[in-house]
Amino acid sequence: MTKIKEIFASIQGEGPYLGYKQVFVRFCGCNLKCKYCDTDFNDINALEYTPQRLAEVLENFTYCHSVSLTGGEPLLSVDFLKEFLPMCKLPVYLETNATLPNELKKVIDYVKYVAADIKPESATGMVTPWDLHDKFFDIAKEKELFAKVVFDENITKEEIAKSANLCAKYDIELILQPKMSGKEFVINSDKISEILDKFLVYYPKVRVIPQTHKFLDVE
Repeated sequence: MTKIKEIFASIQGEGPYLGYKQVFVRFCGCNLKCKYCDTDFNDINALEYTPQRLAEVLENFTYCHSVSLTGGEPLLSVDFLKEFLPMCKLPVYLETNATLPNELKKVIDYVKYVAADIKPESATGMVTPWDLHDKFFDIAKEKELFAKVVFDENITKEEIAKSANLCAKYDIELILQPKMSGKEFVINSDKISEILDKFLVYYPKVRVIPQTHKFLDVE
């Protein structure tokens, strides 16, 4: 069994699959403590599910494009996922901080989409785990993989170069997500454009997509 904070159908608001209807399964717990995190993934009022029970619940959401496994960090529940994923009838969209490559290896065969964060220290307040991101991408590269960077005006030239070069290594799309406070950006549009240009010096497959679900006022 594992604790799940919530299960709900909504509109994907981030990345290249924005606008698709998904069913979101939010797992409790995370191995990181990003200072900008605005997600409630603690286990207060969470419910425990068996793999079989979660598969049964998701049969009510067959109209959705895919099931988004999110959190927190869903790969912390890898033993649960190893049992659940073979029973899941929806395409699996994994939202992850891309720091647990060994856990990913155990379930990658059942995953179709991987939305992988790159965690710059300027935004998270933690040292960027570049080596873990690299190992993670190497495992996920055969899937529909893209990377996401949450940033503000403090992002450094080194972080820009390393993020862009890492995505170039695996030839994957890089999504820049401006940091927000509620529905407001913490960085102005001119600065967003300037930072995008700095990424494009290193790699062409980069674009800016904000958290559109906040503008739509959906979860």
